[in-house]
Amino acid sequence: MLPSIDIVPDRRRKLGLTQSQLASLAGVSQSYIAKLEAGKIEPSYLKVKAIFESLDRLERKKEVSAAEIMVTDVISVQASATIQDAVDMMRRHGFSQLPVVDGDKPVGGLSERTLLDQILYPEDDRPPTRKIVRDIMDESFPQVAEDAPLSLLSNLLKYYPAVLVQRKGEIAGIVTKADLLGTIS
Repeated sequence: MLPSIDIVPDRRRKLGLTQSQLASLAGVSQSYIAKLEAGKIEPSYLKVKAIFESLDRLERKKEVSAAEIMVTDVISVQASATIQDAVDMMRRHGFSQLPVVDGDKPVGGLSERTLLDQILYPEDDRPPTRKIVRDIMDESFPQVAEDAPLSLLSNLLKYYPAVLVQRKGEIAGIVTKADLLGTIS
């Protein structure tokens, strides 16, 4: 089922298209687009479908990708590091989360919330600063390709503190909520 044709003019304008440009992309005449937007014709299903497909294609091209907003200098902590090392690294760089790696391979994530839980609700008598990151780390942050759209990143960041961006199996960058907010300005 197609969306209502009433939204065609707004979508076209948001993409900065003229009626002629949209007509050319959809394979219809400019007068057909004008009549459709004015509500003066009963449109055919195939033509309306072609118009919506053209609009969808352009919107996907214009959407910001992970590669455009990711931070390429990924600071991570080794799984074998102490919690004190991780806290020092977070303070030094001003981060609230870090990917945990074993060598170069992501194996977990560490966030301020996880660290605070260890301090407030310890599971044993050892001081939290003497524990090893591997013992308290969370699941690894999700990984996406560089062309992952902003909409996917924003959905993932609702549930995870960060998203790792990969290129050919290697970590190429990281996206956090702060990076997402940077796209607003």
